[in-house]
Amino acid sequence: MKKGIVLKLFLLTTLLCMLIIATIYIGQTVFFKQYYATQKVNDIKTSIQSFKKEYLKAGKNSQAIKRLEQDFYQEHSTWITTLDSVGNIKYTNDFSVKIHSDASPTKDLTNRDITIPLYSFIGLEDIERVKFNLEQGKRIMVNGVIKDDTVIPAILTRRKRNFVLENTLLSEELYGNRTETESAEIEPSPAGGSRIYLTGKIKKLQLPVGAVRSTIYTNRVFIEQIKQFQVNLLFNDNYNGHAKTMDYEQNDINYKILIRPIKDANGETTYIFAMTSLQPIDEAVQMLEDYYVYLIIFVLLLIVLASFYYSKKIAKPLLQINDTTSKIANLDFSESIPVRSKDEIGALSHNINSLSTTLHSHINQLQEDIEKEKQLENTRKEFISGVSHELKTPLSIMKSCISILEDGVAKDKKDYYFNAMAKEVDKMDMLIVDMLELAKFESGTYKMKMDVFYIDQSIENVCEQLFLNISKKQVNVHTNLDRVKVIANQHRIEQVLTNFITNAVLYTPEKQDIIISALEENKQVKVGVENKGTHIETERLDKIWDRFYRTDSSRKRSKGGTGLGLAISKNILELHGVTYGVTNTEDGVLFFFNLNKKG
Repeated sequence: MKKGIVLKLFLLTTLLCMLIIATIYIGQTVFFKQYYATQKVNDIKTSIQSFKKEYLKAGKNSQAIKRLEQDFYQEHSTWITTLDSVGNIKYTNDFSVKIHSDASPTKDLTNRDITIPLYSFIGLEDIERVKFNLEQGKRIMVNGVIKDDTVIPAILTRRKRNFVLENTLLSEELYGNRTETESAEIEPSPAGGSRIYLTGKIKKLQLPVGAVRSTIYTNRVFIEQIKQFQVNLLFNDNYNGHAKTMDYEQNDINYKILIRPIKDANGETTYIFAMTSLQPIDEAVQMLEDYYVYLIIFVLLLIVLASFYYSKKIAKPLLQINDTTSKIANLDFSESIPVRSKDEIGALSHNINSLSTTLHSHINQLQEDIEKEKQLENTRKEFISGVSHELKTPLSIMKSCISILEDGVAKDKKDYYFNAMAKEVDKMDMLIVDMLELAKFESGTYKMKMDVFYIDQSIENVCEQLFLNISKKQVNVHTNLDRVKVIANQHRIEQVLTNFITNAVLYTPEKQDIIISALEENKQVKVGVENKGTHIETERLDKIWDRFYRTDSSRKRSKGGTGLGLAISKNILELHGVTYGVTNTEDGVLFFFNLNKKG
């Protein structure tokens, strides 16, 4: 099916625009998330360096450090805090309980005030339900671990009240899994171990005032990750003290955790612990996907309308050029192309108009020349049709003439018999030329030189050459030609075409049709010449290529050829290594052959 240039431009423009939209969509929904996450983490890493400098400048000013943390969160939506060498959040006195110990296996912990941060046990939002058990003067027991003279509590209990607060991550690492009742009955660890057990009275319960630090205590995901880091730090679980960036997921939300160790002026190790949520990225990507559903529908409609208008706008002058050139091809020079632009299309239109004018004048001149050549062509045709005898017939005639001249029977007609012999010699000469050419092809030493040319142009050239034959016979020639390049010997293929078309004209009744085609079939071009008229008997189809064979044995030699045309054509096609043949059609006879297509 032939596709017009408007459709091609429309499809090309539409596909190009859709490709751009698809690229943007894939980039924003697939790669944008990864890019955004990487960019955000890199920005946070850079900001942590600035935080580190400001933190060192603040020294031990807890309020300044808490303000730094709050500002960091507001600017980057990232939780950040500082941890001491054992993994406790620094400056947590605002959410703690102070205990005065009165009994402990370790003398250093007896009669000592110990501040226990409460964030490891309970959230700020839940403090009201346990606040009563943490009032001043009440006795409490502490199980935990001590490192670098710092007590890290794992369990807080009050036996009589059956009250237990537990840092589950740390207690499971120390004691394994237990029931709540078992937690209150843990015996002290052996002396000298890292685990500790002590009792004492609550001296003071301190709760945060204001929102500077309290928001950290309410973020249990952040606190749980700090507690996990503390356990890893205490028990040397895959942590080498270097900067670390980790991924964490909870409730289908992805987080990035960044840990940066630093040393203060006293040489103590402090850890900057930051955690950021990637949920806004997921939400943004989801919003983009929902948004693109509506955007793509709108853009597709816009693309279709714009592409159609654009295609029509570009193609309109080309269609006008096509219509005008079609008329020129049919020798109708009455119409010219309007030149409306100064671009390449305008220049093409101007050149076609000039070509049309030049062709018109030359064709008129050619028609005059053709009329002058008709008489010469008729003479030439008569001569060609006369050279139809085989060697036997002209030799017999010449022998008869010689015998008459030798006997002296008709001395007054001597010139007549010499002229008769001369005519027979000419006929023999033509026959010998064809026979020599056929012998050359059949010798097996002839090498066919290949050219690259347009087969449709060659057919048109042959048809033009046979124009007078066609006109004289009053047959209608129809062509169906694809413009395609082939690989073959142009001169010899035109010789075959001339033979096929000449035979078709010869055997086609007056005012009947001859159909000439050249159609692409995969990597080949099939050339066919079909004439309407009498069929060839099936048993004679294979013999038609033989030399001196005629399908119509009653036809007079004076109207035929040498009888070698099809034999020569057969050898030419076989030297090309292509398939060929002849077959009866519904209304006549079809001669055909295939040629290899260029490219």
